[in-house]
Parts: sequence; structure tokens; C-alpha cells
Amino acid sequence: MKLAQKIAIGYIRTKLNLLAVVSKRKAAEKALEIFSTPFSKVKKKSPPVFEKAERIVFKMDEYTIRGFRWNHNKDINRKKVLILHGFESTVKNFERYINPLLKKNYEILAFDAPGHGDSSGKQLNLPLYIKTIETIVKKFGPIHSFMAHSFGGLAITHYLEKVKHDSSYRVALIAPATETTTAVNTFFQFLQLTDEIKKEFNKLIEEKAGIRPSHISIRRAVKHIQAGILWLHDEEDDITPLSDAIKIKEDNHPNIQFIITKGLGHRRIYRDSKVSKAVTDFL
Repeated sequence: MKLAQKIAIGYIRTKLNLLAVVSKRKAAEKALEIFSTPFSKVKKKSPPVFEKAERIVFKMDEYTIRGFRWNHNKDINRKKVLILHGFESTVKNFERYINPLLKKNYEILAFDAPGHGDSSGKQLNLPLYIKTIETIVKKFGPIHSFMAHSFGGLAITHYLEKVKHDSSYRVALIAPATETTTAVNTFFQFLQLTDEIKKEFNKLIEEKAGIRPSHISIRRAVKHIQAGILWLHDEEDDITPLSDAIKIKEDNHPNIQFIITKGLGHRRIYRDSKVSKAVTDFL
């Protein structure tokens, strides 16, 4: 971690704990704002394969969503795949998947979520990411194949459980954010915030989303998903721990295949050549 980041985190930690002395609720509100805000917005030059894509821009409420499309034509039988990135990421990180999917004659869609990459906005939460997926499918669908990393995995599973679909759908989940309770606990441990603030924090999520954080769970959502799922996770993932994924593996869902890797962590896993091949072969 860079010195500037350490200083910023120390400032945030102190500010929240001081605010909690005045009001646990106010501290929780500020914590939720920070939880939903990317610490850094990844802006990177488009890889060469992205320069060959059709650039797409559309409005969704107050957001301008920007993305890319490859291999589009009027062939209604051509399969489409949507690439979904994680928190503090961008679809431009997934360039190694484009050519293999093009060779399989896919039409490929990839968009930066609100608050990320080239899209507008400052924050991202699960309802907003789900709405983004809904809008993309409505505008550019039908889409029956998805590949998602980290927070994108949480979003696509919660999208699918609420829409009509069948076993012909394919979903590749790469190190998905499996349990919201784990993410919240990690966030609070990292900032060294009290359980009293966390209690108010969880209340806020329930008020805004209408559901408890424990309900925002891939383990719960997959019980309602018929799609074939390929789940890839690394033993050394320090962001979305394998222990959460193992519980789903032990549930023995017939439509979920697991590949457990070692030494790739949370982000290198989607850049690994064997992982990218497994994903494109599965889709």
C-alpha cells in the first residue's frame, strides 16, 4: 500500500470513529458512502483489441454508461456474451478474452459500471449494478452468456435469480464476491470500526435495499438459478475468500462446476491463460 493511501485510510478511520462519538448513525451513513465508492477509478488506455470494437454510449438515469461491442450483425442466432468487471476495475482489464470469444463467433458486449472506467458516476452498489445489467440486456439482448469477476459475480447472480431463464444460460464466475456479510466484516476490520457502527450500517443497507445484508448472498441466490455455472476461485484470494465458495461447493449443486487454483489471488486469476481458456471453452 502506498504512503498516500495509508494516510488517507488513517484519516478516514479517525474521522469515522470521531463522528461515532456524536452519532453512530451518522458514522454508519458515512461508512456506507465510503463502502460504495471506489478508492481509485481505473482509467487505462484501450488495449489494441478494444480499438477494433464498436464504441457504445447510452444514458441510464443520470449516468452515462460507456462500453464496447464486437462482432455485431443482424444474425439473431449468434450468441452474445456480456463481460462484467469487479469493484475498482474496468472491462478493459479483460482483453485476453476477446479474441478467443470472437473465434467462437460470439457477439461480445462489455461496459464499465457506474463510477468505474469510462462511465460516469462516483459510487456503485448492488441495486445499481443489477439495473445496469437489466438495461444492457433490454437494449442489446437477448444475452444468454455471462462472465463476471468479483462484484460483477454478485450482480449477475442476483440479476438472474429474478428473471426468467433456463439451463441453456451459461455463467462463468471468476472469484465472485460470494457473501456480503464477509465483505462488510472485512471492511469494518480494515477500518477498525466498532460493532455499534456496524449495527447501524447493516440497518442502513436493509432500509435502502429492503433486505438484510445476509440476504445478499450468492449461496442463497444460486438456489434459484438454473443456468450452468463455472466457478473459478483461488486458494490465496484475500479479497473474496475461498472459504465462502467452499460452502457452495459442498452444497453439491448439479449445475455448478468448480475449478480451484493456487497462487493466483483475486486479480491475477482472470489474467491467467488456463483460466481464460477454461472460461471460453465453458461458454
